[in-house]
Amino acid sequence: MIFWDAIVDGALDTVKLVPFLFITYLLMEYIEHRTSDRTRAIIRRADKMGPLFGGALGAFPQCGFSAAAASLYAGRVITVGTLIAVFLSTSDEMLPIFLSNRVDVRLIGKILLIKACYGVIAGFVVDFLFRWLNLRKIGMNIHGLCEAEHCECEQSIFRSSVKHTLHITLFIFLISVVLALVLEGIGTENLQSLVFNQPVIGELLAGLIGLIPNCAASVALTTMYLDGAMSAGAMMSGLMVGAGVGILILFRTNRKKKETLQIIAILYCAGVIGGILTGLLKLV
Repeated sequence: MIFWDAIVDGALDTVKLVPFLFITYLLMEYIEHRTSDRTRAIIRRADKMGPLFGGALGAFPQCGFSAAAASLYAGRVITVGTLIAVFLSTSDEMLPIFLSNRVDVRLIGKILLIKACYGVIAGFVVDFLFRWLNLRKIGMNIHGLCEAEHCECEQSIFRSSVKHTLHITLFIFLISVVLALVLEGIGTENLQSLVFNQPVIGELLAGLIGLIPNCAASVALTTMYLDGAMSAGAMMSGLMVGAGVGILILFRTNRKKKETLQIIAILYCAGVIGGILTGLLKLV
Protein backbone atom coordinates (compact mmCIF):
# COMPACT_ATOMS: atom_id res chain seq x y z
CA MET A 1 0.00 0.00 0.00
CA ILE A 2 2.81 2.40 0.90
CA PHE A 3 4.59 1.57 -2.38
CA TRP A 4 1.41 2.20 -4.37
CA ASP A 5 0.83 5.53 -2.60
CA ALA A 6 4.40 6.55 -3.39
CA ILE A 7 3.87 5.75 -7.09
CA VAL A 8 0.59 7.69 -7.21
CA ASP A 9 2.05 10.71 -5.37
CA GLY A 10 5.15 10.64 -7.54
CA ALA A 11 3.06 10.48 -10.71
CA LEU A 12 0.83 13.38 -9.61
CA ASP A 13 3.80 15.56 -8.65
CA THR A 14 5.57 14.78 -11.92
CA VAL A 15 2.57 15.35 -14.21
CA LYS A 16 2.18 18.89 -12.86
CA LEU A 17 5.68 19.72 -14.12
CA VAL A 18 5.27 18.49 -17.69
CA PRO A 19 3.79 21.72 -19.16
CA PHE A 20 6.54 23.82 -17.55
CA LEU A 21 9.28 21.54 -18.79
CA PHE A 22 7.95 21.26 -22.34
CA ILE A 23 7.47 25.02 -22.75
CA THR A 24 10.93 25.64 -21.29
CA TYR A 25 12.69 23.25 -23.68
CA LEU A 26 10.69 24.53 -26.64
CA LEU A 27 11.75 28.08 -25.78
CA MET A 28 15.38 27.04 -25.38
CA GLU A 29 15.39 25.20 -28.69
CA TYR A 30 13.78 28.14 -30.46
CA ILE A 31 16.26 30.65 -29.02
CA GLU A 32 19.19 28.42 -29.90
CA HIS A 33 18.18 27.55 -33.45
CA ARG A 34 15.75 30.18 -34.71
CA THR A 35 16.85 33.55 -33.36
CA SER A 36 19.51 35.86 -34.72
CA ASP A 37 22.78 36.70 -33.00
CA ARG A 38 21.40 40.18 -32.31
CA THR A 39 18.38 38.77 -30.48
CA ARG A 40 20.60 36.54 -28.37
CA ALA A 41 22.79 39.52 -27.49
CA ILE A 42 19.70 41.43 -26.29
CA ILE A 43 18.67 38.49 -24.10
CA ARG A 44 22.15 38.29 -22.59
CA ARG A 45 22.14 42.01 -21.75
CA ALA A 46 18.68 41.72 -20.18
CA ASP A 47 19.84 39.00 -17.81
CA LYS A 48 21.29 41.65 -15.47
CA MET A 49 17.75 42.12 -14.16
CA GLY A 50 17.17 38.36 -14.08
CA PRO A 51 17.17 37.99 -10.27
CA LEU A 52 14.35 40.52 -9.98
CA PHE A 53 12.08 38.55 -12.30
CA GLY A 54 13.31 35.24 -10.87
CA GLY A 55 12.39 36.22 -7.31
CA ALA A 56 8.95 37.41 -8.40
CA LEU A 57 8.14 34.27 -10.43
CA GLY A 58 9.44 31.92 -7.76
CA ALA A 59 7.02 33.41 -5.21
CA PHE A 60 4.09 31.76 -6.99
CA PRO A 61 3.12 28.51 -5.19
CA GLN A 62 4.32 26.19 -7.93
CA CYS A 63 7.65 24.34 -8.06
CA GLY A 64 7.36 24.31 -11.86
CA PHE A 65 9.21 27.61 -11.99
CA SER A 66 12.21 26.13 -10.17
CA ALA A 67 12.17 23.22 -12.62
CA ALA A 68 12.08 25.62 -15.57
CA ALA A 69 14.85 27.78 -14.06
CA ALA A 70 17.13 24.76 -13.62
CA SER A 71 16.74 23.82 -17.28
CA LEU A 72 17.23 27.41 -18.43
CA TYR A 73 20.43 27.68 -16.40
CA ALA A 74 21.73 24.39 -17.80
CA GLY A 75 21.22 25.93 -21.26
CA ARG A 76 22.92 29.14 -20.06
CA VAL A 77 19.83 31.21 -20.83
CA ILE A 78 19.79 32.69 -17.30
CA THR A 79 22.51 33.50 -14.78
CA VAL A 80 23.32 31.62 -11.60
CA GLY A 81 21.98 34.60 -9.61
CA THR A 82 18.60 34.31 -11.32
CA LEU A 83 18.57 30.58 -10.58
CA ILE A 84 19.32 31.23 -6.89
CA ALA A 85 16.60 33.90 -6.76
CA VAL A 86 14.01 31.45 -8.09
CA PHE A 87 15.14 28.65 -5.79
CA LEU A 88 15.05 30.84 -2.66
CA SER A 89 11.61 32.30 -3.37
CA THR A 90 9.94 29.03 -4.45
CA SER A 91 7.19 28.07 -2.00
CA ASP A 92 6.06 24.63 -3.17
CA GLU A 93 3.52 23.10 -0.73
CA MET A 94 3.72 25.76 1.98
CA LEU A 95 0.75 27.81 0.77
CA PRO A 96 -1.89 25.06 0.55
CA ILE A 97 -0.94 23.76 4.01
CA PHE A 98 -1.17 27.24 5.54
CA LEU A 99 -4.53 27.84 3.88
CA SER A 100 -5.93 24.47 4.98
CA ASN A 101 -4.94 25.34 8.56
CA ARG A 102 -6.56 28.78 8.28
CA VAL A 103 -3.35 30.68 8.93
CA ASP A 104 -3.77 34.48 8.86
CA VAL A 105 -3.54 35.67 5.27
CA ARG A 106 -1.36 38.59 6.39
CA LEU A 107 1.21 36.19 7.80
CA ILE A 108 1.19 34.14 4.61
CA GLY A 109 1.68 37.28 2.54
CA LYS A 110 4.55 38.41 4.76
CA ILE A 111 6.35 35.05 4.40
CA LEU A 112 5.96 35.06 0.62
CA LEU A 113 7.18 38.67 0.43
CA ILE A 114 10.22 37.95 2.63
CA LYS A 115 11.19 34.93 0.53
CA ALA A 116 10.78 36.84 -2.74
CA CYS A 117 12.68 39.95 -1.58
CA TYR A 118 15.47 37.90 -0.04
CA GLY A 119 15.71 35.81 -3.20
CA VAL A 120 16.06 38.94 -5.35
CA ILE A 121 18.76 40.44 -3.09
CA ALA A 122 20.69 37.17 -2.86
CA GLY A 123 20.45 36.69 -6.62
CA PHE A 124 21.95 40.10 -7.36
CA VAL A 125 24.72 39.51 -4.81
CA VAL A 126 25.59 36.12 -6.35
CA ASP A 127 25.67 37.55 -9.88
CA PHE A 128 27.88 40.43 -8.70
CA LEU A 129 30.33 38.03 -7.05
CA PHE A 130 30.40 35.76 -10.10
CA ARG A 131 31.16 38.72 -12.37
CA TRP A 132 33.81 40.00 -9.96
CA LEU A 133 35.49 36.59 -9.82
CA ASN A 134 35.06 36.08 -13.58
CA LEU A 135 33.07 32.91 -12.95
CA ARG A 136 30.01 33.87 -14.93
CA LYS A 137 29.29 31.65 -17.91
CA ILE A 138 27.95 33.62 -20.90
CA GLY A 139 26.24 32.30 -23.96
CA MET A 140 23.22 30.12 -24.58
CA ASN A 141 24.08 26.55 -25.41
CA ILE A 142 21.71 23.61 -25.45
CA HIS A 143 24.00 21.53 -27.67
CA GLY A 144 25.55 19.72 -24.70
CA LEU A 145 22.19 18.44 -23.51
CA CYS A 146 21.18 17.54 -27.05
CA GLU A 147 24.35 15.56 -27.63
CA ALA A 148 23.91 13.65 -24.37
CA GLU A 149 20.32 12.69 -25.18
CA HIS A 150 20.69 12.29 -28.99
CA CYS A 151 17.56 14.37 -29.61
CA GLU A 152 18.40 15.36 -33.22
CA CYS A 153 17.21 18.91 -32.60
CA GLU A 154 18.41 20.11 -36.02
CA GLN A 155 15.52 18.20 -37.62
CA SER A 156 12.66 19.39 -35.40
CA ILE A 157 12.71 21.62 -32.33
CA PHE A 158 9.23 20.32 -31.36
CA ARG A 159 10.30 16.67 -31.43
CA SER A 160 13.53 17.36 -29.54
CA SER A 161 11.56 19.35 -26.90
CA VAL A 162 9.24 16.38 -26.41
CA LYS A 163 12.23 14.05 -26.09
CA HIS A 164 13.95 16.27 -23.51
CA THR A 165 10.69 16.53 -21.55
CA LEU A 166 10.10 12.77 -21.53
CA HIS A 167 13.65 12.03 -20.36
CA ILE A 168 13.45 14.54 -17.51
CA THR A 169 9.91 13.48 -16.56
CA LEU A 170 10.91 9.82 -16.23
CA PHE A 171 13.97 10.77 -14.16
CA ILE A 172 11.89 12.95 -11.80
CA PHE A 173 9.20 10.29 -11.41
CA LEU A 174 11.66 7.55 -10.43
CA ILE A 175 13.53 9.73 -7.93
CA SER A 176 10.26 11.08 -6.48
CA VAL A 177 8.98 7.56 -5.77
CA VAL A 178 12.24 6.59 -4.05
CA LEU A 179 12.26 9.77 -1.95
CA ALA A 180 8.61 9.32 -0.98
CA LEU A 181 9.35 5.80 0.28
CA VAL A 182 12.39 6.99 2.24
CA LEU A 183 10.51 9.89 3.83
CA GLU A 184 7.59 7.61 4.68
CA GLY A 185 10.02 5.27 6.38
CA ILE A 186 11.57 8.09 8.41
CA GLY A 187 8.25 9.62 9.44
CA THR A 188 7.46 13.19 10.45
CA GLU A 189 7.40 12.16 14.11
CA ASN A 190 11.07 11.22 14.00
CA LEU A 191 11.94 14.51 12.31
CA GLN A 192 10.19 16.38 15.12
CA SER A 193 12.49 14.73 17.65
CA LEU A 194 15.38 16.77 16.24
CA VAL A 195 16.17 20.17 17.80
CA PHE A 196 14.53 22.79 15.58
CA ASN A 197 13.79 25.46 18.19
CA GLN A 198 17.43 26.16 19.03
CA PRO A 199 18.97 29.25 17.35
CA VAL A 200 21.33 28.50 14.43
CA ILE A 201 21.17 24.71 15.01
CA GLY A 202 17.51 24.72 14.02
CA GLU A 203 18.22 26.69 10.85
CA LEU A 204 21.12 24.42 9.90
CA LEU A 205 19.02 21.25 10.33
CA ALA A 206 15.97 22.70 8.60
CA GLY A 207 18.16 23.73 5.66
CA LEU A 208 19.28 20.12 5.25
CA ILE A 209 15.65 18.97 5.14
CA GLY A 210 14.91 21.69 2.61
CA LEU A 211 17.54 20.21 0.30
CA ILE A 212 15.42 17.06 -0.11
CA PRO A 213 14.06 17.49 -3.67
CA ASN A 214 10.51 16.45 -2.84
CA CYS A 215 7.38 18.36 -1.86
CA ALA A 216 7.17 16.17 1.27
CA ALA A 217 10.06 18.21 2.69
CA SER A 218 8.14 21.49 2.58
CA VAL A 219 5.08 19.69 3.96
CA ALA A 220 7.12 18.45 6.93
CA LEU A 221 8.70 21.85 7.56
CA THR A 222 5.41 23.74 7.46
CA THR A 223 3.60 21.16 9.58
CA MET A 224 6.30 21.18 12.26
CA TYR A 225 6.15 24.98 12.41
CA LEU A 226 2.37 24.92 12.84
CA ASP A 227 2.72 22.25 15.56
CA GLY A 228 5.19 24.42 17.46
CA ALA A 229 8.05 21.96 16.94
CA MET A 230 10.05 24.41 14.80
CA SER A 231 10.93 28.09 15.12
CA ALA A 232 9.94 30.60 12.45
CA GLY A 233 13.60 31.09 11.54
CA ALA A 234 14.16 27.37 11.06
CA MET A 235 11.02 27.08 8.93
CA MET A 236 12.14 29.98 6.72
CA SER A 237 15.60 28.44 6.38
CA GLY A 238 14.15 25.13 5.19
CA LEU A 239 11.61 26.72 2.86
CA MET A 240 14.22 29.02 1.30
CA VAL A 241 16.60 26.14 0.65
CA GLY A 242 13.76 23.96 -0.59
CA ALA A 243 13.67 24.31 -4.38
CA GLY A 244 11.48 21.28 -5.06
CA VAL A 245 12.51 19.22 -8.06
CA GLY A 246 14.59 22.11 -9.37
CA ILE A 247 17.66 20.59 -7.71
CA LEU A 248 16.96 17.21 -9.33
CA ILE A 249 16.66 18.75 -12.77
CA LEU A 250 19.83 20.77 -12.25
CA PHE A 251 21.71 17.55 -11.47
CA ARG A 252 20.19 15.86 -14.52
CA THR A 253 20.72 18.64 -17.07
CA ASN A 254 23.83 20.54 -15.98
CA ARG A 255 26.85 18.65 -17.29
CA LYS A 256 29.25 20.26 -14.80
CA LYS A 257 28.49 18.33 -11.62
CA LYS A 258 31.07 20.21 -9.56
CA GLU A 259 29.39 23.47 -10.52
CA THR A 260 26.00 22.01 -9.55
CA LEU A 261 27.34 21.12 -6.11
CA GLN A 262 28.69 24.65 -5.73
CA ILE A 263 25.28 26.10 -6.59
CA ILE A 264 23.59 23.84 -4.04
CA ALA A 265 26.15 24.94 -1.42
CA ILE A 266 25.40 28.59 -2.22
CA LEU A 267 21.67 27.88 -1.97
CA TYR A 268 22.07 26.15 1.40
CA CYS A 269 24.23 28.92 2.89
CA ALA A 270 21.93 31.66 1.59
CA GLY A 271 18.84 29.87 2.92
CA VAL A 272 20.34 29.29 6.36
CA ILE A 273 21.50 32.92 6.60
CA GLY A 274 18.03 34.06 5.57
CA GLY A 275 16.44 31.89 8.24
CA ILE A 276 18.82 33.15 10.93
CA LEU A 277 18.12 36.78 9.97
CA THR A 278 14.38 36.08 10.05
CA GLY A 279 14.72 34.73 13.59
CA LEU A 280 17.00 37.50 14.86
CA LEU A 281 14.89 40.31 13.39
CA LYS A 282 11.64 38.56 14.35
CA LEU A 283 10.24 39.15 10.86
CA VAL A 284 7.75 36.28 11.22
